[in-house]
This record gives sequence, C-alpha cells and structure tokens, in this order.
Amino acid sequence: MGHPAEVGARSGAGVRAGAGARPRSGARVAGEGARGEGGDGAGRGGRSWAADPYADALGAERGPLFLRRTDGWLLPLEVERWCARADAVDLQVLAHCEGTVLDVGCGPGRLVAELAALGRPALGIDVSEAAVARTVRLGGQALRRSVFEPLPGEGRWGTALLVDGNIGIGGDPAALLSRTAELLAPGGLLIAETVAGADVDERVDVRIVSAAHPGDAVDDTAGEGSEAREGGPSADRAAFPWARVGTPALLRHAVRAGWRTDAQWEAGGRSFVALRNGPGRDGRRDRRTSSSADPANSAAVISSQWARKLSPGRAVADL
Repeated sequence: MGHPAEVGARSGAGVRAGAGARPRSGARVAGEGARGEGGDGAGRGGRSWAADPYADALGAERGPLFLRRTDGWLLPLEVERWCARADAVDLQVLAHCEGTVLDVGCGPGRLVAELAALGRPALGIDVSEAAVARTVRLGGQALRRSVFEPLPGEGRWGTALLVDGNIGIGGDPAALLSRTAELLAPGGLLIAETVAGADVDERVDVRIVSAAHPGDAVDDTAGEGSEAREGGPSADRAAFPWARVGTPALLRHAVRAGWRTDAQWEAGGRSFVALRNGPGRDGRRDRRTSSSADPANSAAVISSQWARKLSPGRAVADL
C-alpha cells in the first residue's frame, strides 16, 4: 500500500493512503487498501487500484497521487513512504507479528521485504501488478491476488496485516474482518491501522487520480508533501467503495465479529489495533495455549506450499 492495496488515511477528516489505504491491499495504491489492493481497494475482487496512475507513481517512487471523493475531497497518498524502507513505526508493527505473516494490500513491498530480510516467513498480496513485481524485486514473496480470492495457507496464517489504510478495502470493514478470520489460524493476530485521532466510521466511493482539479479540497492533515497540484489530466478510473475507520469504530466491529482486543498503540502520528482471532469452531485450541511446535509446523506447511508452486524461472507474481 499496502496496503494502496492495499491507502492509509491519517486524519479524522480523510483517509490516509496507507493507514490505509495497506491502501497492505489494501492498501494498498496497488489495490488492497490505500497502499495496494484497492482490492481490494476496488471492492471485492476489483482492480481499480491497478490503474495506471498508481503504477506510474510506484515507478517514479513519488506522487502526486490522491483518492478523490465524489464531492471533491482529496486524500494525498503517501507514495514516497510506501516506496521507502520500513521506518521505525513499521518496525514496531513487525515486532508484534507472530508466526507466518500475510500482508494484505502489500503495495510496493516494504514490510514484506523487511520481514524477508529478518528471515521471517511472509507473503504479500496485492491486485497491482506493479506493486507485486516491485515486492519480488526487493526480495519478498508476493502474489497478485485479492484478499477475497482463494489464497495459500488459508486458516493457518499467524498474523495478517491491514496497514496503510487497508482496513478500508472493499468498503465493508465487517466483511473484511470476517474474511481475515478465515485466513488466520485459531488465536491468530490481526494488526490493523486505523484513522488516527478520530471516531470515524465512513463508507465512501473514491477514485484514484494523479492530479487535483481546481476547487478540490485537500486533506491537509495527511503529512508533509501532500499539497494538491492543480491542472493537468486527472487520469480518473472507475469509482470503487472505500471505508475509513477509527479505532473506536474498529473495536465495535471487532466485538460484533467475535475478535478480542490484544493491544492498541500510537506512534509517529499513526494508530494501530491488534486483534486476536477466537478459537476455531471445530474446537481447536487457541494458539497461545498450543504447543510451541504448532507455529513452526504451520510455517513449514505454508513455506512448502509456496515451494511447490514456484517452478524454476517462474516468478511469484505470475501465480
């Protein structure tokens, strides 16, 4: 963004391309989130985040790039941050991860690449071909896939990441929480980035644009370098549903869906929640009470599954 598959919106007034918008996803603007998925930024199975302006921005490793609401509200996407190495705030997030890690809306791959460098088993997913290719070039494992499509290791992941705004993927946080629960092992961990400093719970239709229109209102709380540039083609693509969720709203959604709150923290102007998946309906034990061999076995199964799929000369992005 991913995450934007996967984009993170930082303020109460707007989405943070990355804390969204993860757009991961989400995500990520590769699709799943502000950061990446758009697809998972584009809605279930959508490909709106795979629009050319996002690929161009990743290639240049800079904006301008925005999410534009129908009323002209703009959220600057943090392309420069997504394309940089994982920063101190990102490293705090990764320190909370357990077992195998699935980055939903991984975007240009900074988190997956950092985990790979640490020797941690991790996979990024994003609907943007450019985002997935960049993640692989950085040394990470990634698939061009929506979070709502079949994925490797379903029900066995130790941690799922919905950062950089990717909690907004698909415009339906409840549905995204439900899908994430299917992907995690019993007792697995979801780390989600929320809109900082606001109790917001909003569904909107947005487009990815590469320039602002005169008169558009820019979210000026999204950080330095976020000024809109007027003039020039906007390269609009089809609108897609997106959600903006603050911590209080996410916790309300989580309680209704049977998640348990594991941790909450803020750092660097960003806000995070860690949620724990409940024990499986088949009676399997919570991971925290399982034997220490369970996470390792899970990691081995998922890693071997990737190995079987990756024939010589075939990139992960081609799967």
